[in-house]
Amino acid sequence: MLDIKFIRENIDIVRDGIRKKNETDNLDEILRLDVRRREVQQQLDALKNRRNIVSDEVAALKKRKEDAAHLISEMATLKLNIQSLEVETAEVEQSLAPLLLTVPNVPHSSVPTGKTAEDNVPIFSWGKLEEFDFVPVPHWEIASKHKIIDFERGSRVAGAGFPFYVGKGARLQRALINFFLDEAAEKGYTEIEPPIVVNESSARGTGQIPDKEDLMYTAERDGLYMIPTAEVPVTNFHREEVLPEQQLSIKYCAYTPCFRREAGSYGKDVRGLNRLHQFDKVELVKFVHPDKSYDELESLRADAEQLLQKLQLPYRVLLMCAGDMGFSQAKKYDLEVWSVGQKRWLEVSSVSNFESFQARRMNIRFRPTDGGKPEIVHTLNGSALALPRIVATILENNQTPEGKVIIPKVLQKYTDFSIIG
Repeated sequence: MLDIKFIRENIDIVRDGIRKKNETDNLDEILRLDVRRREVQQQLDALKNRRNIVSDEVAALKKRKEDAAHLISEMATLKLNIQSLEVETAEVEQSLAPLLLTVPNVPHSSVPTGKTAEDNVPIFSWGKLEEFDFVPVPHWEIASKHKIIDFERGSRVAGAGFPFYVGKGARLQRALINFFLDEAAEKGYTEIEPPIVVNESSARGTGQIPDKEDLMYTAERDGLYMIPTAEVPVTNFHREEVLPEQQLSIKYCAYTPCFRREAGSYGKDVRGLNRLHQFDKVELVKFVHPDKSYDELESLRADAEQLLQKLQLPYRVLLMCAGDMGFSQAKKYDLEVWSVGQKRWLEVSSVSNFESFQARRMNIRFRPTDGGKPEIVHTLNGSALALPRIVATILENNQTPEGKVIIPKVLQKYTDFSIIG
């Protein structure tokens, strides 16, 4: 959420950000309500100040045993007027609050203008796109051949997008989770095992509400949401807290299953492991000083990239354009791995800086060491990494002419096997 004062003082910047993100512009109504709120507050402050003066005068008159009836009458009128203005203030704030939640974060100045994924800018690539001397097959064929992922049974038990991982497939999943968590620990991230359901306030805090309600599974009877990412519970970990400045930056990692309805997905994008309703992911979350948040973003991106390099998976980094970036982010990178079996790039991580947007919703602040007024922290997060497409590209990029799969060396101590097949 943007600060109303920032909106008021930077209306053209905010309006331009809304346009770039293709969101609805409610700024005229927001500004109208803000003007009325401040007018009412001024009137309220004046009446309360007058009430204090009259109260002192009444006390003085009574002390001198003089008549205070006219002032007591004025006090009664002041009380009624104050109550009326307090009701109006509450009504205005009740109308203003949900509108403020509809204003997207302002894109950082380095974010390119654009409307779709075609406008994202490749800024870095790593690894060689291998040329095979045989025709590589997609991961779903490999998985079926070796019986390590069962899409059909998963569909019967839960529905499409809920696969079973079997035998070496399950062990590969567990190996990747442990590898990602161990690497994060070495980089100073504290591991958290969070709840996999959150309440509405938590979903609103990270920006899932209002914006992504249709993407989340809900337990309506209990008012809970299945998490779409560990970002939601972990970023809410410090909600309503004031952190000492010297503790920043705070870094957490968390493994969770993730649940996404993926409404509207179709075609090749949902084949095999490309797009699931339930999947595993390790998430990195940071709470940082505002002056350091963009340096921390580059550090976070490097942490995610190093995992891909250790897995020997060719990848590229995209700087997301404003129109494809999302409601809450100020700047976002996507990491995409090359899928040799599908001849396409697959996103495996998003690394984002939200600046104060999420923290303001959750009221997460830090107290400066000089004793100044508490300030809003900046929050960042990144996938390190999402497993389905990593598994897919490991199977595809490491396949042999005989149809076997060579497990990356960094995983072999976790899997206890080096070959599938």
